[in-house]
Amino acid sequence: MVKNPHYRRFARTPAQTGKTALPSRFRRLRVLIVGAGDVGARLVTQLAAKFGDKIALISLTRRREQAQRLRKNRARVLAIDLDQRASLDRLYGFRHRVIQLAPPPASGVHDPRSRRLLAALRGPKPERFSHCAWVYASTTGVYGDVQGQWIAETRTPAPSNERAKRRLAAERQWRAAGTEHAARTPIVRVPGIYAANRLPIERLSKALPALHETEDVYTNHINADDLAWILWLTLLRGRSNRIYHAVDNSDLKMGDYFDLVADRLGLARPARLSRMQVACHVSPAMMSFMNESRRLINRRMSAELRVRLRFQTVADTLRQLEI
Repeated sequence: MVKNPHYRRFARTPAQTGKTALPSRFRRLRVLIVGAGDVGARLVTQLAAKFGDKIALISLTRRREQAQRLRKNRARVLAIDLDQRASLDRLYGFRHRVIQLAPPPASGVHDPRSRRLLAALRGPKPERFSHCAWVYASTTGVYGDVQGQWIAETRTPAPSNERAKRRLAAERQWRAAGTEHAARTPIVRVPGIYAANRLPIERLSKALPALHETEDVYTNHINADDLAWILWLTLLRGRSNRIYHAVDNSDLKMGDYFDLVADRLGLARPARLSRMQVACHVSPAMMSFMNESRRLINRRMSAELRVRLRFQTVADTLRQLEI
């Protein structure tokens, strides 16, 4: 049995309960990973390697190639559509430990997917879930632009675009559900995710410009493997309704990030242009990132979750690349 202080009440022996022992497959800690994309698949791989059959992993994905990758790590894959409420009813049995990674829809300012998922986890009758832990992976974009200031986890969100407003709406749904049902519902706010296979190589190859140093914005980063493990530690140790910043110790402006990657891969650095000039070359979505500057403090991640980052900075990841 995985040592988990929040799971202690379920770790009693048959002699203590007076009941017949269940088969081992029913005594494993079950973890439901909703939205098993790249980060979710990394988490499944890490948990399978560390705990083997001690944890039963249940993942939601409709992508065939991703399902094959998950099954190789002994995960049970459910092809459930978060946009179809009727297909979610079977998830009630997996409500005890949930990590929600699935994004909201691509438009609007609400997240009906989280609403449907929470309805399925609650079940048909009102109930207290003091034994449950539900982690929601949000975005650091909920803070909007703070002109490069350092932000603690207590900062009041001020989203400036629909994408971030959807995430904040989802956060509020999860926190409200946790309060109503006494479930632990920590929120992890995630910045730009990078890894060896998640670098801006295509952008650099297209020679898209970056902002001039005087107009450039601070960005925040986290390695995908580190993020996966942070989510697991949040599930085990995160406090209810608590905000955590899943960010590394980099202190980079966006253009400097592109320069670091370009230098390591032997590519040309992007040209530095004014904000008005850059807007003529990049998509509105990319421009929205270039309109927000912030630096996030990760004190709670270190002190409460006791995270020890494998990749302290972007430079650490780049140094380990095999070229």
